[in-house]
Amino acid sequence: MIPLGRFYLFIQAPAGKGKKLEIVELAKGTSLRSFAGVLESRGIVSSARLFALYARIKGGDARVKAGYYQLSDGMRPFEILDKMLAGDVYQRIFALPPGYSMYQVAEILEKHAIFRKEAFLAACRDRTLLDQLGIDGSSVEGYLFPGSYNILPGRTEHQVVREMVERQLKVLKSGYQARAEKAGLSLGKLLTLASMVEKEAVRAEEKPTIAAVFENRLKLRMRLQSDPTALYGIRAFAGKVSRQDILKPTPYNTYLIAGLPPGPIGNPGSDAIEAVLSHPTVPYLYFVARGDGSHQFSSDLTAHNAAVHKFLRSSTVSAEAP
Repeated sequence: MIPLGRFYLFIQAPAGKGKKLEIVELAKGTSLRSFAGVLESRGIVSSARLFALYARIKGGDARVKAGYYQLSDGMRPFEILDKMLAGDVYQRIFALPPGYSMYQVAEILEKHAIFRKEAFLAACRDRTLLDQLGIDGSSVEGYLFPGSYNILPGRTEHQVVREMVERQLKVLKSGYQARAEKAGLSLGKLLTLASMVEKEAVRAEEKPTIAAVFENRLKLRMRLQSDPTALYGIRAFAGKVSRQDILKPTPYNTYLIAGLPPGPIGNPGSDAIEAVLSHPTVPYLYFVARGDGSHQFSSDLTAHNAAVHKFLRSSTVSAEAP
């Protein structure tokens, strides 16, 4: 027989001073008695027996939600149970913005203490995983779906990369693959062009026009001369490049190589992919940033040079200047 005074004191009193923080999983099918034992062993509650009794009195056995919970020893038992009854599960949300490269993704994950940067990048390049996912390239670049992810404790870098890729492949195969093949584009080339459009465009409405410029230049065998390609794998693209940047030899630098880079330079969203497949017919061969997020498009070199002189400082170069 448990004295009522002790029982009520237990409900109201935390086990500690809030210095211990634990992420604890209540797996589906796990009894509250067993879960209470885990809480006691980790110092979150002072008595597994009393917590299980309290939960049973409150009808918790049938009402608590499975999942991961972030709990501290500074929480009172009734607060812990309320959290579980409400299904207030622990979430570690990570958002992958459209256009971000796998290098940027790795840096964000490390900053949020989810994965180490190099470990995530190693998973992105793992040949076995690439083969399993059907990716011919040297990494998953371009195949990571821009969106939100809840990265639960215990998940590995490989599992998260697989989830990101499978979400992108689902979108590609359901809405774009057949259209890309009709246009003579492999998925790799589609994503490469779309990643360049995504990196170049600030305003969504300009993506189709930028895609059209790239196609016009490819048809004329002109170098694409896209600023973000010169910086890929070296540093983040910030909208401006120096002359030293565009002269740096890399496999991706379209100032120095002909045609498309060997693979995507980021992970494009659906609107950039759509822009590549359904852009308008335009006469433009050049564009230059105006400095307000928009671009000045030109059909001939004379007009383009005038736009470059107007909008760019001498320390930078245009996105598509020859």
